[in-house]
Amino acid sequence: MLDLKIRDEIDYSGEIKRLKKESNAVILAHYYQESEIQDLADVVGDSLELAKKAKSTTADIIVFAGVHFMAETAKILNPDKLVLLPDLAAGCSLADSCPATLFKAFRELHPDHIAITYINCTAEVKALSDIICTSSNAENIINRIPEDQPILFSPDKNLGNYLIKKTGRKMLLWDGSCIVHETFSERKIIDLKVQHPEAKIIAHPECEEIVLRHADFIGSTAKLLNYITEDTAKCYIVATEPGIIHQMRKSAPAKNYIAAPPESNCNCNECPYMRLNTLEKLYFCMRDKSPQINLTKEIMMKSLRPIERMLEMSAPV
Repeated sequence: MLDLKIRDEIDYSGEIKRLKKESNAVILAHYYQESEIQDLADVVGDSLELAKKAKSTTADIIVFAGVHFMAETAKILNPDKLVLLPDLAAGCSLADSCPATLFKAFRELHPDHIAITYINCTAEVKALSDIICTSSNAENIINRIPEDQPILFSPDKNLGNYLIKKTGRKMLLWDGSCIVHETFSERKIIDLKVQHPEAKIIAHPECEEIVLRHADFIGSTAKLLNYITEDTAKCYIVATEPGIIHQMRKSAPAKNYIAAPPESNCNCNECPYMRLNTLEKLYFCMRDKSPQINLTKEIMMKSLRPIERMLEMSAPV
């Protein structure tokens, strides 16, 4: 527990800005980070945007305010740079659901299939994959695969089922899911819609189909953000991690945003892994240049190619 006196004495925002300048660091933050971290970041984005920025940065140090697999991706794209993560325990339920040993066996059972793997996985699983994708570019990537080529899609079954409906392709799915996006309550969302009939429901494709069927718009975090800025509605029920609402309020402040509630009376719609990163941990991470992301050269080399293929294939068909 951080001493309250220390907390009061340190200007964390000011110190983080100073350390960033002194060390030529860049802070990359996901939309699901707490708002004060988003406001300090050089780039706030979804997995695809952050991967692109990690690849193109000229900074000496990459500070990743996100989860472990995102920081690993930054390291793979920048093997000679220092990549920091405020809390190494900031993992991902999807990545945990797909251990590399089991994924390897899954691939070996289906040697004729191409493995398109959602970026929410470990570096070891990326190394066993053919193409990495994000929720922003998965549909475009699948549409570029020859129709006679069978596909393995891992590890998110909900995103996979959504993509099957969108593309018309049959795919063999890994049985994984996001603990946050599976927690939303259909009953409570319907209740909210009754209370706010003018509201549009917008949802991330990691949500269960029972939630997606009520959505007026489905898209990645970046696409949800773009949608609310271009759409004419004034109120939205947001079925994804509520960290994105901070950026929505900044982009379209005159509108109203309601976080879709979980089934139980808890904060289960907030990602417990993303929320492990705090302003204090960000400061100490930059001050001490630790914790660092370290991967073997073999894993970095093997996982780089499927990530590069993703970046090459990200443009619309």
